[in-house]
Amino acid sequence: MSEIHRAGYVAIIGKPNAGKSTLLNTILGQKLTITTPKPQTTRKRILGILSEENYQIIFLDTPGIIDPKYLLQEKMMKYVKHSVFDADIIIHIIDSTSQKEIDDALSGEFERLYLGGKKKPSILLMNKIDLIDEEAVKAVVAQVGKSRHYLAGLAISALDGSFRPAIIDLLLAHIPEGPKFYPDDFVSDENERFFVTEIIREKILELYREEVPYSCEVVIEDYKEREEGKYFIAALIYVERDSQKSIVIGKGGIQIKKLGELARKDIEIFIEHPVYLELRVKVKDSWRSNERALNEFGYDDGNDE
Repeated sequence: MSEIHRAGYVAIIGKPNAGKSTLLNTILGQKLTITTPKPQTTRKRILGILSEENYQIIFLDTPGIIDPKYLLQEKMMKYVKHSVFDADIIIHIIDSTSQKEIDDALSGEFERLYLGGKKKPSILLMNKIDLIDEEAVKAVVAQVGKSRHYLAGLAISALDGSFRPAIIDLLLAHIPEGPKFYPDDFVSDENERFFVTEIIREKILELYREEVPYSCEVVIEDYKEREEGKYFIAALIYVERDSQKSIVIGKGGIQIKKLGELARKDIEIFIEHPVYLELRVKVKDSWRSNERALNEFGYDDGNDE
């Protein structure tokens, strides 16, 4: 008699910089999603697939929960809501150094905003415990133990994989029986081009300050794979204003050259092949508030509920 096989979806939700993408990368054992200290690094829903002999867990990494101020952010929040709706179980990750995040989680604010009063199995992960003292950790865990909003609460550091077996066991207890949704060798449903754009955007977030990185979108214009020699990748960086274009390029092209060098190195690590990377910058006025532009850039928020 064969063992039971389980397969299901797990939404990872939380405020910006709570550690959602870091958590997913640690669970998968590889860097799939980009991470930076800046908020709103993740803009879309990204699938991370963990396949083992007796289970397949499809993680849904989501944008950080914010109060949207423009159309792009509204679409980002729809990714969160749709992910929660699709999930069999939810991981709500919070920053343990933020008392407000702790209070909001334990008050049931998440259920009210994202479940509409419906009950769905949820686990609370209190991240960044390496930044607080042991007594504070114990106090938070005790609070979660009394909460009626979560099945369980774990205090973790998302950078440390020691928490992984405990989380997997908790998830499998609430993931339904069923066959795999994806082949074993799939780690995501996105293609290489998508992850190349994400790597370039990660370097933009790291290199530029203030509003500039949030006004940038990256599109692959050309992607040529070669058995011999370097792959050729041409990417177009869209900004919203001419002044932003000048900043991205830099005096004499020094900034975009630096951006290209940093991005190329990580792209080569990701695709495991040498790359020639060509970057250009183009202005598309106010694209973050333009429905047509957002659709062109692949911000499909799915069917409205």
